[in-house]
Amino acid sequence: MSEWPQGRSGGDRGPRYGRGSAGATPEGARAMRQVRRGGPGGPAGQGGYPGPGGPGPSAPPYGIPQQPSYVGGGGYDDPGGHDGYNSGQVYGGPGGPGGGDPRGYRPAPNWRRRFKWSVITLVTLLVVTSVATYFWADSKLRREVDLSKVIDRPEAGKGTNYLIVGSDSREGMSSQQKKDLHTGSAEGKRTDSMMILHVGDNGDTLISLPRDSNVTIPQFRGSESGKIKGPLGANKLNAAYAFDGPELLVRTVEYNTGLHIDHYVEIGFAGFANIVDAVGGVELTIDKGFQDKYSGADFKAGKQTLDGRQALAFVRTRHAFAASDLERTKNQQKFLAALAHEVATPSTVMNPFKLYPTLGAGLDSLIVDKDMSLWNLASMFWAMKNVSGGDGTSMNMPISGSTGGNLVWDMPKVKTLVNELKNDEKVTVTGN
Repeated sequence: MSEWPQGRSGGDRGPRYGRGSAGATPEGARAMRQVRRGGPGGPAGQGGYPGPGGPGPSAPPYGIPQQPSYVGGGGYDDPGGHDGYNSGQVYGGPGGPGGGDPRGYRPAPNWRRRFKWSVITLVTLLVVTSVATYFWADSKLRREVDLSKVIDRPEAGKGTNYLIVGSDSREGMSSQQKKDLHTGSAEGKRTDSMMILHVGDNGDTLISLPRDSNVTIPQFRGSESGKIKGPLGANKLNAAYAFDGPELLVRTVEYNTGLHIDHYVEIGFAGFANIVDAVGGVELTIDKGFQDKYSGADFKAGKQTLDGRQALAFVRTRHAFAASDLERTKNQQKFLAALAHEVATPSTVMNPFKLYPTLGAGLDSLIVDKDMSLWNLASMFWAMKNVSGGDGTSMNMPISGSTGGNLVWDMPKVKTLVNELKNDEKVTVTGN
């Protein structure tokens, strides 16, 4: 007698192993029937406890929760099943909880989007770098010359006029550097070279002013005292700088030419040599070889690259020439134009390893007027590059003779030249 309520009855099924059977051998393997969630009135054994009178209850506390099917309807033995166990489906793939590609593919990259953001990033980087470079360079300019102190100035004309001065300043140089560069050790500073650069729409013009030019040093306001002094009368042009510095030099040039000077630029010995070395040297063709023990010059004819020491010797040499001052000014023009051309080349501008050392060396060495901007300075170098490229004119101030060892300007030619520059016309006057 079975102790289970509603015990199994089922006719003559033969000896059983297990289930309370007294059979001695186990029954053969058979498939386990699916246990389904039954409902009231469902088949016996599928929703509750089977009994002879029919189905048992299908809901708790007597029902059995639905279990996975193992035969039919999507079980292991059913190839058409879709319960997720035998379909090869990876959870997280299409139709799965996480989406994605079951084959492991990634979406194709959006190259247009990547290109757009690359361009934006590059432009932003260039803008930030340019702005930072501008402020860095602007902060290094030595704006020490106050042209507002210059009195009785002529009216400004068309175009822009720069007075470019090379001084013999030995500021910051060690004893060894003075020896290597053959500069001597004189105190103070004097003007070794003076040029007017006119930048206009009808061509750029570079005019050298011989330092031994015979000029009149007029009445002026002292740069330190603010008091009116002079006039100092006839003298060499470079004496004006020696008496009272850049402001008096500008006053003297304006008085003797009638040309308004818009900006002033000065560079010393060491700064000049440093710029040349920073740019990697300057290539120059020397027409005729020469030597000068005073400047240290020792050159052969032909094309060659000059370093800072050689460049300084080249522009300072005067004792090797018969017409010493005039020949030297020609060499100065030639070299400065070549230097400006080298600074403005893409190999320098586009190479930060050359550009920043060149800017640093140049800006540390330049003394300019208080109104000078980086744009003005760039315009000046670009004009000098044009002069060297043949798009402009380079000349000496026209000379008519000499007096007491000083060079006398040809004033009729000077007047014509100044009028052409004031009106920004093509220069027709020729110099010596």
